[in-house]
Amino acid sequence: MQPVRRRSIFKGKKVELVLDEMKLPDGRAVERELVLHPGAAVILALVRPGVILLVRQYRYAVGGVLYELPAGTLDPDETPEQCAARELAEETGFRPGLLRKLASFWSSPGVLTETMHLFLASRLRKTARNLDEDERIEVEEVALPDALDRIRDGRIADAKTIVGILYFARFEADVP
Repeated sequence: MQPVRRRSIFKGKKVELVLDEMKLPDGRAVERELVLHPGAAVILALVRPGVILLVRQYRYAVGGVLYELPAGTLDPDETPEQCAARELAEETGFRPGLLRKLASFWSSPGVLTETMHLFLASRLRKTARNLDEDERIEVEEVALPDALDRIRDGRIADAKTIVGILYFARFEADVP
């Protein structure tokens, strides 16, 4: 379904909120609120077999600190692969020797156009971190079984991180 009319309500640095007027197949008119987002890359960085990188950072939207896989929003004219390599270096101080796409998924398809692209980064090489001015990020090496325990007991509550770790554990790794 294509919108009959689109009205921009708010345009920020990363997202735009629009109100779409839609016509249903039965002829009824409805409105849909939609957040337009350029997409993001999520990186499961393998430090060595069975050990991944997590970042710990304060998230204003949830009012607390979360454990997450490194991730970030695509810049204009940037591919998901380029974004993944850039964000991994910026947040963790590692560059991938190998970067392989694992999957793509919608983060919140009821209201948000964001597609998240999950990558596996390996053969990591140390480089300089380049955090944004407002970012306070701690990097932690975590054994995969410990990461799975953190998902089970709720210490990892970020959806993209849960998806990334479970996808990797199920389809890519030998987990006891």
